Amino acid sequence: MYAYILRRLLALLPTLFVASLIVFITVRLIPGDVIDLMLSQNDVSADKLSRDQLTAALGLDRPMHEQYLQWVGAMLFHGDLGRSLWQGTPVTELLFARLPITFELGAMALVVALIIALPIGVYSAIRQDGVGDFFARSFAILLLAVPSFWLGTMVMVFPSIWWGWSPEVSFVKFSDDPLRNLGQMLVPAIVLGAALAAVTMRMTRTMMLEVLRQDYIRTAWAKGLGERLVVMRHALRNALIPVVTLIGLQAPLLIGGAVIIEQIFVIPGMGLLLLDAVTQRDYPIIAGVFLVVGVAVMLINLVVDLSYGLLDPRVRHR
Repeated sequence: MYAYILRRLLALLPTLFVASLIVFITVRLIPGDVIDLMLSQNDVSADKLSRDQLTAALGLDRPMHEQYLQWVGAMLFHGDLGRSLWQGTPVTELLFARLPITFELGAMALVVALIIALPIGVYSAIRQDGVGDFFARSFAILLLAVPSFWLGTMVMVFPSIWWGWSPEVSFVKFSDDPLRNLGQMLVPAIVLGAALAAVTMRMTRTMMLEVLRQDYIRTAWAKGLGERLVVMRHALRNALIPVVTLIGLQAPLLIGGAVIIEQIFVIPGMGLLLLDAVTQRDYPIIAGVFLVVGVAVMLINLVVDLSYGLLDPRVRHR
Protein backbone atom coordinates (compact mmCIF):
# COMPACT_ATOMS: atom_id res chain seq x y z
CA MET A 1 0.00 0.00 0.00
CA TYR A 2 2.73 2.49 0.99
CA ALA A 3 4.76 1.66 -2.12
CA TYR A 4 1.66 2.26 -4.26
CA ILE A 5 1.01 5.64 -2.63
CA LEU A 6 4.66 6.62 -3.10
CA ARG A 7 4.57 5.66 -6.79
CA ARG A 8 1.38 7.64 -7.33
CA LEU A 9 2.83 10.70 -5.60
CA LEU A 10 5.99 10.50 -7.71
CA ALA A 11 3.83 10.17 -10.83
CA LEU A 12 2.26 13.52 -9.94
CA LEU A 13 5.55 15.36 -10.44
CA PRO A 14 5.67 15.31 -14.26
CA THR A 15 1.95 16.10 -14.35
CA LEU A 16 2.50 19.09 -12.09
CA PHE A 17 5.40 20.25 -14.26
CA VAL A 18 3.28 20.19 -17.44
CA ALA A 19 0.35 21.80 -15.60
CA SER A 20 2.54 24.61 -14.23
CA LEU A 21 3.99 25.27 -17.68
CA ILE A 22 0.56 25.44 -19.29
CA VAL A 23 -0.83 27.68 -16.54
CA PHE A 24 2.18 30.03 -16.61
CA ILE A 25 1.95 30.53 -20.36
CA THR A 26 -1.85 30.58 -20.62
CA VAL A 27 -2.41 33.32 -18.03
CA ARG A 28 -0.10 35.60 -20.01
CA LEU A 29 -2.17 35.05 -23.14
CA ILE A 30 -5.24 36.62 -21.50
CA PRO A 31 -6.26 39.66 -23.57
CA GLY A 32 -5.20 42.91 -21.96
CA ASP A 33 -2.00 44.11 -20.35
CA VAL A 34 -1.45 44.58 -16.63
CA ILE A 35 0.88 47.52 -17.36
CA ASP A 36 -1.86 49.38 -19.20
CA LEU A 37 -4.28 48.73 -16.35
CA MET A 38 -1.84 50.03 -13.74
CA LEU A 39 -1.02 53.14 -15.73
CA SER A 40 -4.70 53.95 -16.22
CA GLN A 41 -5.53 53.25 -12.55
CA ASN A 42 -2.79 55.53 -11.28
CA ASP A 43 -3.39 58.30 -13.82
CA VAL A 44 0.20 58.09 -15.03
CA SER A 45 0.79 59.19 -18.59
CA ALA A 46 1.56 56.08 -20.61
CA ASP A 47 4.86 57.32 -22.03
CA LYS A 48 7.61 54.91 -22.89
CA LEU A 49 9.76 55.83 -19.87
CA SER A 50 7.07 55.20 -17.23
CA ARG A 51 5.99 52.00 -18.98
CA ASP A 52 9.53 50.62 -19.09
CA GLN A 53 10.16 51.50 -15.46
CA LEU A 54 6.98 49.79 -14.30
CA THR A 55 7.65 46.72 -16.47
CA ALA A 56 11.15 46.38 -15.00
CA ALA A 57 9.91 46.90 -11.45
CA LEU A 58 7.43 44.03 -11.85
CA GLY A 59 10.02 41.75 -13.46
CA LEU A 60 8.03 41.48 -16.68
CA ASP A 61 10.82 42.79 -18.88
CA ARG A 62 12.68 39.47 -18.96
CA PRO A 63 11.98 36.66 -21.43
CA MET A 64 9.12 34.38 -20.48
CA HIS A 65 11.33 31.31 -20.00
CA GLU A 66 13.48 33.20 -17.46
CA GLN A 67 10.36 34.29 -15.57
CA TYR A 68 9.12 30.69 -15.55
CA LEU A 69 12.41 29.23 -14.29
CA GLN A 70 12.60 31.82 -11.52
CA TRP A 71 8.97 31.11 -10.54
CA VAL A 72 9.49 27.33 -10.48
CA GLY A 73 12.77 27.62 -8.59
CA ALA A 74 11.24 29.84 -5.91
CA MET A 75 8.28 27.44 -5.64
CA LEU A 76 10.41 24.29 -5.34
CA PHE A 77 13.12 25.55 -3.01
CA HIS A 78 11.28 28.16 -0.96
CA GLY A 79 7.57 27.36 -1.37
CA ASP A 80 7.15 30.85 -2.78
CA LEU A 81 4.54 31.40 -5.51
CA GLY A 82 5.51 35.02 -6.02
CA ARG A 83 3.82 38.24 -4.99
CA SER A 84 0.69 39.97 -6.18
CA LEU A 85 1.51 42.53 -8.85
CA TRP A 86 -0.99 44.98 -7.37
CA GLN A 87 -0.79 44.45 -3.61
CA GLY A 88 2.74 43.11 -3.20
CA THR A 89 1.33 40.48 -0.83
CA PRO A 90 2.80 36.95 -1.07
CA VAL A 91 0.52 34.70 -3.12
CA THR A 92 0.88 31.86 -0.61
CA GLU A 93 -0.46 34.14 2.12
CA LEU A 94 -3.51 35.02 0.03
CA LEU A 95 -4.13 31.37 -0.88
CA PHE A 96 -3.83 30.12 2.70
CA ALA A 97 -6.39 32.73 3.76
CA ARG A 98 -8.89 31.75 1.03
CA LEU A 99 -8.29 28.00 0.63
CA PRO A 100 -10.12 26.85 3.83
CA ILE A 101 -13.24 28.76 2.76
CA THR A 102 -13.37 27.16 -0.69
CA PHE A 103 -12.57 23.76 0.82
CA GLU A 104 -15.41 24.15 3.30
CA LEU A 105 -17.85 25.10 0.55
CA GLY A 106 -16.78 22.18 -1.65
CA ALA A 107 -16.90 19.68 1.21
CA MET A 108 -20.37 20.84 2.26
CA ALA A 109 -21.57 20.68 -1.36
CA LEU A 110 -20.26 17.13 -1.65
CA VAL A 111 -21.95 16.07 1.60
CA VAL A 112 -25.23 17.65 0.50
CA ALA A 113 -25.00 15.92 -2.88
CA LEU A 114 -24.40 12.50 -1.28
CA ILE A 115 -27.17 12.97 1.27
CA ILE A 116 -29.59 13.68 -1.58
CA ALA A 117 -28.27 11.26 -4.19
CA LEU A 118 -27.53 7.99 -2.39
CA PRO A 119 -30.87 7.41 -0.60
CA ILE A 120 -32.93 8.51 -3.59
CA GLY A 121 -30.79 6.52 -6.03
CA VAL A 122 -31.07 3.34 -3.94
CA TYR A 123 -34.81 3.75 -3.41
CA SER A 124 -35.33 4.41 -7.11
CA ALA A 125 -33.49 1.20 -7.98
CA ILE A 126 -35.31 -1.10 -5.58
CA ARG A 127 -38.68 0.41 -6.60
CA GLN A 128 -37.91 0.41 -10.32
CA ASP A 129 -40.65 1.84 -12.58
CA GLY A 130 -42.76 2.77 -9.58
CA VAL A 131 -44.20 6.17 -8.76
CA GLY A 132 -41.21 7.03 -6.54
CA ASP A 133 -38.80 6.00 -9.28
CA PHE A 134 -40.59 8.22 -11.78
CA PHE A 135 -40.42 11.28 -9.53
CA ALA A 136 -36.78 10.54 -8.60
CA ARG A 137 -35.70 10.36 -12.23
CA SER A 138 -37.66 13.50 -13.08
CA PHE A 139 -36.06 15.31 -10.14
CA ALA A 140 -32.58 14.25 -11.30
CA ILE A 141 -33.23 15.47 -14.84
CA LEU A 142 -34.51 18.79 -13.48
CA LEU A 143 -31.34 19.30 -11.42
CA LEU A 144 -29.21 18.46 -14.44
CA ALA A 145 -31.08 20.94 -16.62
CA VAL A 146 -30.78 23.86 -14.19
CA PRO A 147 -27.37 25.61 -14.26
CA SER A 148 -25.86 26.38 -10.88
CA PHE A 149 -25.34 30.07 -11.69
CA TRP A 150 -29.02 30.44 -12.64
CA LEU A 151 -30.22 28.62 -9.53
CA GLY A 152 -27.92 30.70 -7.33
CA THR A 153 -29.18 33.92 -8.91
CA MET A 154 -32.81 32.88 -8.39
CA VAL A 155 -32.10 32.05 -4.74
CA MET A 156 -30.62 35.52 -4.27
CA VAL A 157 -33.39 37.41 -6.10
CA PHE A 158 -36.82 35.84 -5.67
CA PRO A 159 -36.85 35.13 -1.88
CA SER A 160 -35.87 38.75 -1.28
CA ILE A 161 -38.77 39.92 -3.48
CA TRP A 162 -41.42 37.51 -2.17
CA TRP A 163 -40.52 37.09 1.51
CA GLY A 164 -37.96 39.81 2.20
CA TRP A 165 -35.23 37.24 2.87
CA SER A 166 -31.83 36.99 1.25
CA PRO A 167 -28.66 35.06 2.16
CA GLU A 168 -26.25 36.92 4.40
CA VAL A 169 -23.51 38.60 2.39
CA SER A 170 -21.29 39.61 5.32
CA PHE A 171 -19.04 36.58 5.65
CA VAL A 172 -18.48 35.07 9.10
CA LYS A 173 -15.47 32.83 9.67
CA PHE A 174 -15.98 29.37 11.11
CA SER A 175 -13.55 30.16 13.93
CA ASP A 176 -15.59 33.22 14.92
CA ASP A 177 -19.07 31.65 14.93
CA PRO A 178 -19.33 28.01 13.73
CA LEU A 179 -23.14 27.82 13.68
CA ARG A 180 -23.58 31.12 11.87
CA ASN A 181 -20.86 30.17 9.39
CA LEU A 182 -22.46 26.80 8.60
CA GLY A 183 -25.85 28.44 8.21
CA GLN A 184 -24.37 30.98 5.84
CA MET A 185 -22.61 28.31 3.75
CA LEU A 186 -25.56 25.91 3.60
CA VAL A 187 -27.52 27.61 0.79
CA PRO A 188 -24.47 28.03 -1.51
CA ALA A 189 -23.50 24.40 -0.80
CA ILE A 190 -26.96 23.18 -1.79
CA VAL A 191 -26.84 25.21 -5.01
CA LEU A 192 -23.33 23.98 -5.83
CA GLY A 193 -24.10 20.36 -4.97
CA ALA A 194 -27.37 20.17 -6.93
CA ALA A 195 -25.82 19.15 -10.27
CA LEU A 196 -23.48 16.65 -8.60
CA ALA A 197 -26.43 15.17 -6.72
CA ALA A 198 -28.32 14.63 -9.99
CA VAL A 199 -25.42 12.86 -11.71
CA THR A 200 -24.63 10.75 -8.65
CA MET A 201 -28.30 9.84 -8.20
CA ARG A 202 -28.58 8.52 -11.75
CA MET A 203 -25.31 6.60 -11.49
CA THR A 204 -26.33 5.07 -8.14
CA ARG A 205 -29.65 3.92 -9.58
CA THR A 206 -28.01 2.41 -12.68
CA MET A 207 -25.35 0.53 -10.74
CA MET A 208 -27.81 -0.68 -8.12
CA LEU A 209 -30.06 -2.10 -10.86
CA GLU A 210 -27.08 -3.92 -12.35
CA VAL A 211 -25.91 -5.33 -9.01
CA LEU A 212 -29.41 -6.38 -7.93
CA ARG A 213 -29.57 -8.67 -10.97
CA GLN A 214 -26.40 -10.55 -10.03
CA ASP A 215 -26.52 -14.21 -8.96
CA TYR A 216 -25.15 -13.61 -5.47
CA ILE A 217 -27.99 -11.15 -4.78
CA ARG A 218 -30.53 -13.77 -5.87
CA THR A 219 -28.82 -16.22 -3.53
CA ALA A 220 -29.09 -13.75 -0.66
CA TRP A 221 -32.81 -13.33 -1.35
CA ALA A 222 -33.20 -17.13 -1.54
CA LYS A 223 -31.58 -17.53 1.88
CA GLY A 224 -34.35 -15.38 3.33
CA LEU A 225 -32.26 -12.34 4.21
CA GLY A 226 -34.15 -9.13 4.83
CA GLU A 227 -34.36 -6.37 2.25
CA ARG A 228 -32.30 -3.93 4.29
CA LEU A 229 -29.47 -6.45 4.75
CA VAL A 230 -29.42 -7.47 1.09
CA VAL A 231 -29.50 -3.90 -0.20
CA MET A 232 -27.14 -2.22 2.27
CA ARG A 233 -24.61 -4.97 2.89
CA HIS A 234 -24.47 -6.91 -0.36
CA ALA A 235 -25.67 -4.63 -3.15
CA LEU A 236 -24.80 -1.05 -2.21
CA ARG A 237 -21.15 -1.68 -1.36
CA ASN A 238 -20.43 -3.16 -4.79
CA ALA A 239 -22.50 -0.54 -6.58
CA LEU A 240 -20.55 2.31 -4.98
CA ILE A 241 -17.26 1.74 -6.84
CA PRO A 242 -18.37 3.43 -10.11
CA VAL A 243 -20.15 6.08 -8.03
CA VAL A 244 -16.92 6.93 -6.20
CA THR A 245 -15.12 7.12 -9.55
CA LEU A 246 -17.77 9.53 -10.80
CA ILE A 247 -17.36 11.72 -7.72
CA GLY A 248 -13.62 11.89 -8.35
CA LEU A 249 -14.21 12.92 -11.95
CA GLN A 250 -16.71 15.58 -10.84
CA ALA A 251 -14.24 17.16 -8.39
CA PRO A 252 -12.82 19.65 -10.94
CA LEU A 253 -16.35 20.73 -11.86
CA LEU A 254 -17.18 21.13 -8.18
CA ILE A 255 -14.12 23.34 -7.63
CA GLY A 256 -14.70 25.26 -10.85
CA GLY A 257 -18.36 25.82 -10.00
CA ALA A 258 -17.30 27.40 -6.72
CA VAL A 259 -15.88 30.35 -8.68
CA ILE A 260 -19.35 31.44 -9.81
CA ILE A 261 -21.12 30.52 -6.58
CA GLU A 262 -18.64 32.50 -4.48
CA GLN A 263 -19.18 35.49 -6.73
CA ILE A 264 -22.98 35.27 -6.43
CA PHE A 265 -23.06 34.77 -2.65
CA VAL A 266 -20.05 37.06 -1.94
CA ILE A 267 -18.00 34.33 -0.30
CA PRO A 268 -14.31 35.36 -0.03
CA GLY A 269 -12.85 32.08 -1.24
CA MET A 270 -10.37 31.23 -3.97
CA GLY A 271 -13.03 31.66 -6.64
CA LEU A 272 -13.57 35.32 -5.77
CA LEU A 273 -9.80 35.78 -5.52
CA LEU A 274 -9.38 34.28 -8.99
CA LEU A 275 -12.04 36.50 -10.56
CA ASP A 276 -10.45 39.63 -9.11
CA ALA A 277 -7.01 38.47 -10.29
CA VAL A 278 -8.24 37.80 -13.83
CA THR A 279 -9.86 41.24 -13.93
CA GLN A 280 -6.61 42.87 -12.84
CA ARG A 281 -4.36 40.50 -14.88
CA ASP A 282 -2.54 39.60 -11.67
CA TYR A 283 -0.53 36.73 -13.15
CA PRO A 284 1.08 35.30 -9.97
CA ILE A 285 -2.29 34.94 -8.24
CA ILE A 286 -3.93 33.33 -11.29
CA ALA A 287 -1.08 30.84 -11.66
CA GLY A 288 -1.09 30.09 -7.92
CA VAL A 289 -4.83 29.42 -7.79
CA PHE A 290 -4.75 27.12 -10.81
CA LEU A 291 -1.73 25.25 -9.45
CA VAL A 292 -3.39 24.69 -6.07
CA VAL A 293 -6.60 23.52 -7.77
CA GLY A 294 -4.59 21.14 -9.95
CA VAL A 295 -2.85 19.63 -6.93
CA ALA A 296 -6.18 19.28 -5.12
CA VAL A 297 -7.77 17.47 -8.07
CA MET A 298 -4.83 15.06 -8.32
CA LEU A 299 -4.94 14.28 -4.60
CA ILE A 300 -8.72 13.75 -4.74
CA ASN A 301 -8.28 11.22 -7.53
CA LEU A 302 -5.56 9.48 -5.50
CA VAL A 303 -7.96 9.21 -2.54
CA VAL A 304 -10.62 7.82 -4.90
CA ASP A 305 -8.21 5.14 -6.12
CA LEU A 306 -7.30 4.20 -2.55
CA SER A 307 -10.96 3.96 -1.55
CA TYR A 308 -11.51 1.08 -4.00
CA GLY A 309 -9.68 -1.23 -1.65
CA LEU A 310 -12.02 -0.30 1.21
CA LEU A 311 -15.17 -0.84 -0.86
CA ASP A 312 -14.08 -4.05 -2.60
CA PRO A 313 -11.67 -6.41 -0.76
CA ARG A 314 -10.70 -7.90 -4.13
CA VAL A 315 -8.94 -4.66 -5.02
CA ARG A 316 -5.46 -4.52 -3.55
CA HIS A 317 -2.91 -1.77 -4.09
CA ARG A 318 0.60 -3.15 -4.26
